[in-house]
Amino acid sequence: MDLYRKLEILADAAKYDASCASSGTEQRDSSDGKGLGSTAPGMGICHSYAPDGRCISLLKVLLTNACNYDCLYCVNRTSSNVPRARFTVEEVVKLTLDFYRRNYIEGLFLSSGIIKSADYTMEQVVSVARKLREEHHFRGYIHLKTIPEADDALIAAAGRYADRLSINIEMPEETSLKQFAPEKDVRAIRRTMGRLRLKLDEAQENTQAKTATRAKPPRFAPAGQSTQMIVGADSATDRTILNTSANLYGAYRLKRVYYSAFSPIPDSSRALPLTAPPLVREHRLYQADWLMRFYGFDASEIVDGSAGMLPLDIDPKLAWALRHRDRFPLDVNRASREELLRVPGFGTKAVDRIIATRRLATIRVADLSRLHIPKSKALPFIVLGDHRPSPHLLESGRLAERFRPPAKQLGFGF
Repeated sequence: MDLYRKLEILADAAKYDASCASSGTEQRDSSDGKGLGSTAPGMGICHSYAPDGRCISLLKVLLTNACNYDCLYCVNRTSSNVPRARFTVEEVVKLTLDFYRRNYIEGLFLSSGIIKSADYTMEQVVSVARKLREEHHFRGYIHLKTIPEADDALIAAAGRYADRLSINIEMPEETSLKQFAPEKDVRAIRRTMGRLRLKLDEAQENTQAKTATRAKPPRFAPAGQSTQMIVGADSATDRTILNTSANLYGAYRLKRVYYSAFSPIPDSSRALPLTAPPLVREHRLYQADWLMRFYGFDASEIVDGSAGMLPLDIDPKLAWALRHRDRFPLDVNRASREELLRVPGFGTKAVDRIIATRRLATIRVADLSRLHIPKSKALPFIVLGDHRPSPHLLESGRLAERFRPPAKQLGFGF
């Protein structure tokens, strides 16, 4: 099969995996004339976004879309009627270098269907990274998908060459994974996550211990590990999804949990929904995830209501504030950082700017624009040097309506 026909098939097959942002790794480049590539931002094929908002680009492909497993939600399952292709190790290496030299990419995201065995597949994936690093001195970003059942020596080798490793937990509940992916074992997935955490902790300890001697410590996935959960394929609520994410962050110190809205696939099982969930649901889960990671919220306080779902028409922090109006209005010139982080419209950088500014002067309404804070969202919840919201506004049942998108008149379809 022609190389570029393989690329067409295997790049398309990889699009369902969302966990490919190149954030958090060490900075490397080849400006000294040695090696090739860098982890600096660029532009290219697969557009992903780092936590600081910058756009990054990766060559995102599967080594093969042939697979021994028959996961019902996966377009590449063994029973799926799709075109199959497989790269050799040398072909993936060549494509990565060729695309980098054309300034299309800044790194590689490589996954694969399971062929022959977990060890054989993982060995092939690791071989790509090893050749890029050792034979071609590639210094760009590499993210490898880890096979849970693979031998520990292969996992260790993957960490030496990759910037980030990831293992997809796939479903928020063990019962769902058993139903939709009977060949996969959630305990094996979590065991491998635990092994990765131990190796990451060991690498961090070695780095700290060797700083004084200036010796270079052994390298192991400096950008950490991540995972992905499919949203909307099963009946799991947003509360269940966020509780699972909180557990994963706490137990395995994951860098990111990615949420991927289920996409209906050809010839799918009757056990799967016929339509995709609203894409905004995925967006709200990411916002809620941000609240847990950077704003001090617990998973248990983000979702309200017996249905256990996040509202789709307003963001989760605003929804929390509307449920806890007794905590507002908040005096911006006196409140703690933890309190300020809970104000709608206040981001982490804005809060840091507020704290720095109020040391020198009283913050007023006119200062909000300079601090990049949306007035319309924040003013009902805060007290400033020249502003105090009406008590009736916070108590009013119409306050929530101010933030919901206006209704639109639907046209006639022809």
